[in-house]
Amino acid sequence: MMNTATDETSPQANLTVIIDTGCANLSSVKFAFERLNANILVSADPQVIRSATRVVLPGVGTAGAAMDALKQKHLVELIKSLTQPVMGVCLGMQMLADLSKEHGGRLQDGSERVTDIQCLGLIPTQITHLDSHDLPLPHMGWNQIEVGDHPLFTGIENGSYVYFVHSYRAPISQYTLATSQYGEPFSAAIGKGNFFGVQFHPEKSAKVGAKILQNFLNMRAPQ
Repeated sequence: MMNTATDETSPQANLTVIIDTGCANLSSVKFAFERLNANILVSADPQVIRSATRVVLPGVGTAGAAMDALKQKHLVELIKSLTQPVMGVCLGMQMLADLSKEHGGRLQDGSERVTDIQCLGLIPTQITHLDSHDLPLPHMGWNQIEVGDHPLFTGIENGSYVYFVHSYRAPISQYTLATSQYGEPFSAAIGKGNFFGVQFHPEKSAKVGAKILQNFLNMRAPQ
């Protein structure tokens, strides 16, 4: 059932917490979990986040602004210390990486200014611009994924369609959990230990996305 507690520090059974980063897709992610009857709460309270059964790191916009928001809320070290399952969504996935190379405008010679944004450093990879090979950016719409052997993708078939909106990506690496292609192959999901993330929006990905969210709800920290 949807959580209706007025005191967000009160004990909650099987609680999934969405970290309140202030980003625009918080409500849609929350509603997607509510449709699955999850005990869900949006919070930036360190005590609530630390005591959750599992944690979601959402994000839209730029890595720089998102990391600034986490720093302002004093959540960076807290997130790094979490031992329960933590799933990043879209930009939230990218924030789990070592750094993001963002487009920072153009220099006088017309070349792109690239800014290195230090991220959470939980998954050893770097986020760089998606080489779309002249396909329109951002990569926006439905695309197929190929999935690996990870609990997040239990029951998900290769070739399933999910919904993307992004211009940056994680490369294929040993930390890749699922792949997709738009101009070039890229990681549709990455993970290491209890931290993992998806580049696509499961909350906008119909039945496939709902199944992925349910798989996440089935995860708990090892006892």
